[in-house]
Amino acid sequence: MCVLLDWPQVFTKGECIVVYKRLIGLVFAGGLAFSAAAADVVVRVAPPAAVVETRGVAPGPGYVWIDGYHRWDGNAYAWNAGRWEQPPRPHARWVAHRWVHRRGGYVLMEGHWR
Repeated sequence: MCVLLDWPQVFTKGECIVVYKRLIGLVFAGGLAFSAAAADVVVRVAPPAAVVETRGVAPGPGYVWIDGYHRWDGNAYAWNAGRWEQPPRPHARWVAHRWVHRRGGYVLMEGHWR
């Protein structure tokens, strides 16, 4: 038996192990989220001009065109082609990828649904 955080409920050893594993998992996931957010890649070379793409016909009603963008592959910029995508929820808007001048270089701000 064990008592967790002075809770009035007493747990069996097996239940305590499950709770501790979940807590450790949450701490680990939080650390990964923080480190991923803090790991901006600063590229010293300005991104090239966007490629003008021809959109095909939308595959169905409600699809939104996501513009292509240049990504940094570690050596050079590579073009990610645009695509059609369905919004994850009604009235969602796509915020496009963009390069921001920061810390003496350029940082990619990932596109996302708002």
